[in-house]
Amino acid sequence: MQYFLKEGLRVHYKWIDNKKTRTFLFINSLGTDFRIWSDTVDKLRQHGNILLFDKRGHGLSDTGTHRTTLNDYMDDALALMDHLSIQKAVVVGLSIGGMIAQVMVGLHPERIDRLVLCDTLPKIADPAFWNGRIEQIETKGLASLTEGIMTRWFSESFRNKFPERILFYRKMMEMCTSQGYINACMAIRDADLTLTTKKIKSKTLCLVGSEDLSTTPAQVKELSSFIEKSAFVQVEGSAHLPCVDNPGAVSSFIIDFVNK
Repeated sequence: MQYFLKEGLRVHYKWIDNKKTRTFLFINSLGTDFRIWSDTVDKLRQHGNILLFDKRGHGLSDTGTHRTTLNDYMDDALALMDHLSIQKAVVVGLSIGGMIAQVMVGLHPERIDRLVLCDTLPKIADPAFWNGRIEQIETKGLASLTEGIMTRWFSESFRNKFPERILFYRKMMEMCTSQGYINACMAIRDADLTLTTKKIKSKTLCLVGSEDLSTTPAQVKELSSFIEKSAFVQVEGSAHLPCVDNPGAVSSFIIDFVNK
């Protein structure tokens, strides 16, 4: 296990040095750790180095003692890149990870090789939705959410076909600290990146599962229309985590995108 210490906070990461000039940086969704990318990165090893990390309060990273913003998650990622002497990366962000990537390209475009925004938007849901989720965690615990979350992460056909994998991802979510999860909910709730996103100049791929109910294909297609140098692709049969239920398609889309 690899840890990076940033201002007293332990950030768990994985650096796969394939001796390539290009590096892929992956930023996870809410309630997950970097294992969601395992099958996707296996197919990308020939195309670049791989950097994965757990957001604060997720996986094996510390939560921290103060309220966390999208900028804090971005700063952790940039500090990790600096620690490993990585000047630029293809940044691949999923859901809140995609929001973090949008902040990064807005404030530090020089650190972005290319941008892949997966199942994400400039603004996800409304404050009432996030406040309701936070209240449920505070009153009933994080585990009270997991059954419903699985229906949003994965399509019905995937849940029926792979029940043992659903149990694995339920456990992954429940490994988050409650405060770490709440902090991420607050960060999403309080962010509207529409103006930032409309100014993106980096080459961008906007990718979404065809059955995603959280960030729908229509919404992600609209996101793509905001960005001058962007392409839109849809992963058929996937819901909110296409990197899990269809990693082959996700990796192929990314490889095609970076090689154009």
